[in-house]
Amino acid sequence: MKTFLFSLLKPRTTSEPTKLLLHHHHQWRGIAKVRLKWVKNRSLDHIIDTETDLKAACLLKDAIKRSPTGFLTAKSFADWQKLLGLTVPVLRFMRRYPTLFQEFPHVRYANLPCFKLTDTALLLDSQEQSLHQTHESDTVERLCRVLMMTKSKTIPLQSLYPLKWDLGLPDGFEKVLVPKYPDCFRIIKASNGIGCLKVIQWPKEYAVSELQRSKEGGDLGDEYRQFKRGQTVLAFPMNFPRGYGGQKKVRVWMEEFQKLPYISPYEDSRHIDPNSDLMEKRVVGVLHELLSLTLHKKTKRNYLRSLREELNLPHKFTRIFTRYPGIFYLSLKCKTTTVALREGYQRGKLVNRHPLTRVREKFYHVMRTGLLYRSQGVHLLSPQEILLNSVESESGAEESEEDEVGTGDECYEDEMSNLDSEGSDED
Repeated sequence: MKTFLFSLLKPRTTSEPTKLLLHHHHQWRGIAKVRLKWVKNRSLDHIIDTETDLKAACLLKDAIKRSPTGFLTAKSFADWQKLLGLTVPVLRFMRRYPTLFQEFPHVRYANLPCFKLTDTALLLDSQEQSLHQTHESDTVERLCRVLMMTKSKTIPLQSLYPLKWDLGLPDGFEKVLVPKYPDCFRIIKASNGIGCLKVIQWPKEYAVSELQRSKEGGDLGDEYRQFKRGQTVLAFPMNFPRGYGGQKKVRVWMEEFQKLPYISPYEDSRHIDPNSDLMEKRVVGVLHELLSLTLHKKTKRNYLRSLREELNLPHKFTRIFTRYPGIFYLSLKCKTTTVALREGYQRGKLVNRHPLTRVREKFYHVMRTGLLYRSQGVHLLSPQEILLNSVESESGAEESEEDEVGTGDECYEDEMSNLDSEGSDED
């Protein structure tokens, strides 16, 4: 049975008449099209807001480490604000957190501020590097699975770089990680000369989605066994926000959606009609899987857009996020558009925290400490004193508070128009 399951999860070609007949009946189910209001979630917005600063600090830390001089000048990062996703100038940002970045004047130009890493930042970085080594096999699997979802099993490196932090890849992964696993990855050049990362093997055990894995054990084991026998379909976890009108209509719509066959994101989808309801459910599955593979169960919409063609997503796939608010949450915080997986959070905190996210919580605690003590002389605090303090996650409120933003079709259409417009992000 296990061999049979894995054989179903392998990529198939369009010449398979059995699969075509299996899905042909389900291509057009005619599920209702329900217009939903956009509901703001203050808890998730707060997480996105705080982790934007955390991510920027981590990227700056890596940039200082890569610098041959061991420091960065204010001139070198003057135009990085947009790249880092910050809403303030980078110089002001670095001065906010003296526990991570130590400012000093340039040896030749006294008016040129320079920044190096503090002892605390170096200590945290050493913990992070140790975790990268300890959990390297997990990182390799996660990267393989992202590549395995694409049509060509290849992703341009320039599309992977923005996702590095979200996927938990080590800095310079293409140089330090990829060469260690030649049986898994290979860097190739596309016809246009762009460097790409290609997955070499197809590990059968990787080609099982997070949704399928979540149903394998526990109370849901029977449901998964029935799914493997073809007796049922897998249902996506749903957590609807408050503020919806016509709940009965929404519930009926979601029931019809859940009845559609679940298409693994690792299956070849070229035989599915791109305009069918089945393809829409397949797209939901792909986005659900990709977000599940990120450490914080979220990423920027523009990062997904760069993978749109390889993942076989529709041109305006943002509509998927707003059509299924029980699965996804779309945030407009920090002058960008971020999408999060609702099931990944409970009461404003990550449900399943990767060890790397715990180190990042320490980073954020150190950042907050520096912000509080910067006027009192941060040199009075040793790295040990800072790290021994209680590290509480400040990533969200205790309760998931939601405010209804859209109050009717007109407001909803305005939001959708803004979200679907190309190039509207500041990413």
